[in-house]
Amino acid sequence: MSIFSISKTHAALVGIGALLGAVGIKAVTSDAAKRLAVQGVAAGIRVKAGYEDIVEQAKAEVDDIVAEAEYLNSEMAADDACCCGCCVDEPAVADKPVEQKAE
Repeated sequence: MSIFSISKTHAALVGIGALLGAVGIKAVTSDAAKRLAVQGVAAGIRVKAGYEDIVEQAKAEVDDIVAEAEYLNSEMAADDACCCGCCVDEPAVADKPVEQKAE
């Protein structure tokens, strides 16, 4: 048996493959295949729109939570401040320059 000998089975498989390839190309380029592709893309767009709505709702809820947290933090900071107002606009002790005494 040489390299170039082809059995009838192999020749039949090659012929069937070529025939299926030609039929497959016709099937892919048919109007039914195009309609199916358009319907698939339309379904994908609808799914994307649905997920975008869900994401927008989640973002709105997160923004509300962050706003409430910032409000609570500002209230807590106001509660921690001195009641008499002596601390307002006064620099911290570490910010004051140290005066050196002349000897």
